[in-house]
Amino acid sequence: MGHCTNSKFEPLNIAVLTLSDTRDFSQDTSGQFLEDALIEAGHQLVARQLIKDDKYLIRSVVSQWIASKEVQVIITTGGTGFTERDNTPESVKPLFDREIEGFGELFRHITYTELGTSTVQSRALGGFANKTAIFCLPGSTGACRTGWNNIIKEQLDATHRPCNFVMHVKKVSIDE
Repeated sequence: MGHCTNSKFEPLNIAVLTLSDTRDFSQDTSGQFLEDALIEAGHQLVARQLIKDDKYLIRSVVSQWIASKEVQVIITTGGTGFTERDNTPESVKPLFDREIEGFGELFRHITYTELGTSTVQSRALGGFANKTAIFCLPGSTGACRTGWNNIIKEQLDATHRPCNFVMHVKKVSIDE
């Protein structure tokens, strides 16, 4: 597994998507947390959008980012619960080339200590499409903090041992 690490940190290009029928940017504390956290960690925010929790809108935005040469990582917040309007897993999962099963499993394991059995209602998930890492988090700021601080931050750090996801994301050419 030692081949998975790099000796120096590599900034990645990350896009953040908030899914909400009720919030606007001024109330998007989850998206704002993710933006601040990824910049603080040394990454670049290349796009941030807030859209309605609509299956086809979600697929449209995520697909554009997957196809983009610039976007290496997508983090979504919202739409991972069990209500009628929670469409993130159904929207994003069909786009995956490969699912990161361990992401949702580990997220639920960590949140079990805070939420008990209610964590089974979280449908947080992760995957890869076109060498783009995609992490779908619940809509609460606390859930975003938990997912970022306990899983995503380390997995997007090229120096994290024994391995991380940096070698699996598409390379971005600076001269283009």
